[in-house]
Amino acid sequence: MSCGIILAAALLLSDPSVAEAAALPPVAADAPVSVAHEPLFADLVARSGSLKAIVDGWIASGEADAEGFLSGAAFTGLKAQASDLAARDLQGHLVLKERGTDNDLKCILRGISEDMPKKVAAVETAPNAAERKVALEELAYLLNDNVEVITSPPKPAV
Repeated sequence: MSCGIILAAALLLSDPSVAEAAALPPVAADAPVSVAHEPLFADLVARSGSLKAIVDGWIASGEADAEGFLSGAAFTGLKAQASDLAARDLQGHLVLKERGTDNDLKCILRGISEDMPKKVAAVETAPNAAERKVALEELAYLLNDNVEVITSPPKPAV
């Protein structure tokens, strides 16, 4: 038994994050719970992150300025994936609504599901390379928001 106490003390002293975690106040029983670990929401994060990486690549490389880009397989594939992501975001909204949650995430997911097709359409209808780049940046920003709103720790109601 004394070896266990000595080992615990050694670990406590060797890793400052253990002491910091122990010093934090306990989590309230009614504190909001993060949904980021649930399969639907984890999938939203993964899909959004993947699409954002593609869009960021297009912005960095200027690939979106190439002739035939909008009718090419890369963009049409992203368009289909973004549409699917928007539908899944709406599904996330409906899951949270069905649970009776009254939090920002529910509303934000609905807004993202409505904005996603608009951002993709803005890329398609941009009249020139400069405006297409802005539209791609806005799409990348929305995809990033989709990740961040799900993965950020929930805040208690004020």
